[in-house]
Amino acid sequence: MRPNGQAIREIREAKKIGLRTLQQMTGLNRGYLSRMERGHIRESDDAQVRKVAIALHVALGAITHKETK
Repeated sequence: MRPNGQAIREIREAKKIGLRTLQQMTGLNRGYLSRMERGHIRESDDAQVRKVAIALHVALGAITHKETK
């Protein structure tokens, strides 16, 4: 699954959630979350992206790139 880092950051900031708080909410490493937001994580485990979507209270499609075939 391809996370959309820009969307994740925009949603997180709009909800006034810091990276440290998102780390606590998801159980994911803060450095990993930061790399995900900066677009350094091209493919991620589905479960990790789902944790972020759940923590941000958004649909999975709001924080992922559409799959192209």
